[in-house]
Amino acid sequence: MQYRKNRKGEPISLLAFGCMRFTKKNGRIDLDKAEAEIMAAYNAGVNYFDTAYIYTGSEAAIGEIFERNGIREKINIATKLPQYLITSSASIDKTFAEELSRLRTTYVDYYLMHHLTDYSQWEKLKAIGIEDWIAKKKACGEIRNIGFSFHGTTEMFTKILNDFDWDFCMIQYNYLDELSQAGVSGLKAAAAKGIPVMIMEPLRGGKLVNLLPETAKKMIAANPKGWTPAEWGFRWLYNQPEVTAVLSGMNSIEMVEENCRIADTAPAGHFTQEDFDFIEKIKSEIKRTEKVGCTACRYCVPCPKGIDIPGIFHGWNLMYSETKISGRKDYFQATVLRKSSAFATACVGCGKCEAHCPQSIKIRDMLKMADKDLRPWYLKPVINIAKAYMLRGDKKQD
Repeated sequence: MQYRKNRKGEPISLLAFGCMRFTKKNGRIDLDKAEAEIMAAYNAGVNYFDTAYIYTGSEAAIGEIFERNGIREKINIATKLPQYLITSSASIDKTFAEELSRLRTTYVDYYLMHHLTDYSQWEKLKAIGIEDWIAKKKACGEIRNIGFSFHGTTEMFTKILNDFDWDFCMIQYNYLDELSQAGVSGLKAAAAKGIPVMIMEPLRGGKLVNLLPETAKKMIAANPKGWTPAEWGFRWLYNQPEVTAVLSGMNSIEMVEENCRIADTAPAGHFTQEDFDFIEKIKSEIKRTEKVGCTACRYCVPCPKGIDIPGIFHGWNLMYSETKISGRKDYFQATVLRKSSAFATACVGCGKCEAHCPQSIKIRDMLKMADKDLRPWYLKPVINIAKAYMLRGDKKQD
């Protein structure tokens, strides 16, 4: 197993175990199966295990597994504060105490503010004393590293990144999301500050394996490197020295063994120009099914009405390159859940965006079409309620 380092110089395994997708049996986590997978990863050198308060049964499961195998002091636990459920300093304490109890531990190695999408969410946490709370928990050793997980734009990511002395962060990043969400610019901004970056969704939940176009699958099978679709995705990430660790939701021994093998044989800088060119060809095959040729250059923003045009088009394209659910989920997480964002219906047709678009996209017409797909009438009430809940206290926009 290869290792990269945190800010203290401590090793973190290049492959991290994402503990959200354990196999369930009769509605509960199959503990014996999860234990076998975790211990196979541990014995192969994985030392970073990521869970969260809202991953049903996950914290309790890994807490029991680590305790019964006596390896708590030999691994790193990462878990998260569900900031969207927090309303007071008392609720922070209550939630954290519950997590320690579930995990059967007295400290958390890596603690994250979960699912930040907008600076306003961090502002609300600051207003109820999160900075003092973090300082106290780090001083007493109950939290060893503090960070945040993020879904949103590069601009918002950078604003949160620069507002606090973070020990690490976590972003969604893969070869298809290179220019969306925090993206490569966010990755490099964190690295420039010496902040480790953990990667989630390296294969977009398996979609860069299972939902690849048949043409792309045939191209990969014919490539002389002999790498699988998953291996191309992981190696593209491991090639980048700014990436500290890559989470994988492994739920079979075979997957653990394969992922550990790749993480052991893919050093930073090993990609050749031919490899980069091949990835671009795969992306081109994926994009053939897209609805709009947006390159996410962001020349069209800021929109006077606060519409995230590239974010909307990215979600819309994913509806057709992957699934409708996938596209709408991405749109909701990265675009809707922001204080300053507005729905496409806010467009007043000023045309400023089209004047700056290098691709000459008819943005005003496309926005209307995208909005109908992303927000069909039956989902609008759900989206509005969810946005109001997740951004409580912020001015509602439509």
